[in-house]
Amino acid sequence: MTRIVIGLVLAVVVALVTRHFGGGAEGWDAVIERTGALPAGWPSDVMAGAQLLGDLFVGALKAVAPVLVLVLVMAAIAQHEHGTETNIRPILVLYLVGTFAAALVAVAASFMFPSNLSLEGVKHATEVAPGGIGMVLKDVLMKLVSNPIKALLEANYIGILGWGVLLGLSFRHASEHTRTMLNDAAEAVSKVVRFVIGFAPLGILGLLLSTLLSPDGFAKLQQYLHLLLVLVGAMVFVALVVNPLIVFSQTRRNPYPLVFTCLLESGIPAFFTRSSAANIPVNMALAKKLNLHEDTYSISIPLGATINMAGAAITITVLTLAAVNTMGIQVDFATALLLSVVATLGACGASGVAGGSLLLIPMACALFSIDNDVAMQVAGVGFIISVIQDSSETALNSSTDVLFTAAVDQAHKA
Repeated sequence: MTRIVIGLVLAVVVALVTRHFGGGAEGWDAVIERTGALPAGWPSDVMAGAQLLGDLFVGALKAVAPVLVLVLVMAAIAQHEHGTETNIRPILVLYLVGTFAAALVAVAASFMFPSNLSLEGVKHATEVAPGGIGMVLKDVLMKLVSNPIKALLEANYIGILGWGVLLGLSFRHASEHTRTMLNDAAEAVSKVVRFVIGFAPLGILGLLLSTLLSPDGFAKLQQYLHLLLVLVGAMVFVALVVNPLIVFSQTRRNPYPLVFTCLLESGIPAFFTRSSAANIPVNMALAKKLNLHEDTYSISIPLGATINMAGAAITITVLTLAAVNTMGIQVDFATALLLSVVATLGACGASGVAGGSLLLIPMACALFSIDNDVAMQVAGVGFIISVIQDSSETALNSSTDVLFTAAVDQAHKA
C-alpha cells in the first residue's frame, strides 16, 4: 500500500511540475489550446514515458487475466470435497446470499449515482452494444460454445468460465495426484499475477500521470472520486444494513453488537493487510473468542476467505456499470440481474490475489460486448483507486466471514 501511495503522490507532483514549467513563457494551457497537443520537448517525453508505463502494466494484466480465470475456476471445482459437515451448509448459503445481495446493492447504487469514465475506444464498443436481455443471452450462449483455445486468445471470458467449470467437474473424478497438480498450477498462476501486480506502483504512476497531463487531466480526478464514493458507499451500506438483516434472519436478536465486533476486530486489520488470506489467523482467534464451534469455524473461515466476496462483487458490478454508462448502453432489469449473478460467481473466483476482483471485470464487461481493451482500461482505473477500494473491499469480505459463521453458530445453539 505504501508503494502505491508513493506512486500516486509522485504522479501528482510530476504532473504539477510538468504543467507549470513545461509550457514555457506561453504557458501550458495556451500551448495546448493553440496546437491541440502537448508542448514539444521534455513534456512530450514525460507523457510518452508515462503512457509506456501504463500500457505495459495494462498489457501484462490483459495477458495473464484469461489464464487466471481458467485455472482458478478449474482448480477450485476440482478440489471440492464431498462429505462436508452439515452445519457448514447454512454458512455457505449465507456466503452466497450475502455476495449476491451486495451485487444487487451495487447495481442500485450505480443506477442512482451513475459514474462516467474517460476511456479510449468507446465509440467502437458502443457500436456492438447489445440491445436487451435477449441479445445478451444469445451472445452469452455463443461465447460459451467457443473453442477454448480461441476463447483464451480472444479473452472471451464467458467461454473461459464455461470451459473452466466443465474441466473442473471432469477433474473431480481424476486421481489425487492430478488434482494436486491442478492446485499447484493455480498457485503458480496466482504467483505470476502477484508478480505482475507487484509492478502496480509503476503502472499506476504511468496511468495517473498520463491522465493528469491530458488537457482536462485534473478534472478527471472528480470522476475517480465519484466512483470511489459509490464503491465505498455501497460497501458501507452492505456492512451496516444488508449484513445485519441477514444475521437477524438467523439469530432473531439485535445483530449490531456482533456486527460491530466483527468490523472492529476483523475488518480493521483486514483493511490494512488487504488480504483475506492473511487475515485468516485474526478471524480464527476472533471466532475462538466468540466461543464458536471449532469444527465449524476451522472450515468456514478459510472457506470464506475463498468464496465469501461481497466487496469483490460490488467492485466488479460498479466498475462494469461505470463502463456501460460511459458508453451509453441501456441496461434493463433482467440484464442487471444477470450481471449480479455473473458478479457473484466471478467474485467467488477473485480470492488469493490482491486486486483479483479487478482482473475479473472484463468477464462482466463481456456481457455487454465491451471490447477487452476498454475493459482493461476500467481495471486500470480500479488500480488507481485501489488504495481505498481494495482495503475497504477486503475489510468487508473478511469481517463477514466471522459474522456469518457466528450467526449460524448462534442460531444452531439457540
